[in-house]
Amino acid sequence: MLQRLSAAVAWAALAFITYASLSPIRDRPQLSNVADLEHLAAFALLGFAFCLAYRRRMTFVCSIVLGSAVVLEFLQTLTPDRHGKLLDASEKIIGGLIGIFLASLALRAMERAGCAPSILNSRPDH
Repeated sequence: MLQRLSAAVAWAALAFITYASLSPIRDRPQLSNVADLEHLAAFALLGFAFCLAYRRRMTFVCSIVLGSAVVLEFLQTLTPDRHGKLLDASEKIIGGLIGIFLASLALRAMERAGCAPSILNSRPDH
């Protein structure tokens, strides 16, 4: 159940981030006045959700989370009113790594505490 919910959140977050990254600047959703914080938070959520959903597939998780940070930033260079920047890509990568790290810590803590073994070990990842 946790894996399915996490997978739904992860893919929905990736779709939203893709829209926010590539939409015309006037249509870009803005949650705060600090874009750096938005980059970190969005990719931390993305990393956290993907790590929970696919905890046994860390290569896949890192490829999706970190790869999307780089690819989306590059694709911004192809849009007329957006611009890709190395600093923005770095912020997104750091946010993704923070999310993956925090989810890994949470999963280990749950396993060590013996919390909900059926949730963590009920079925293998997709």
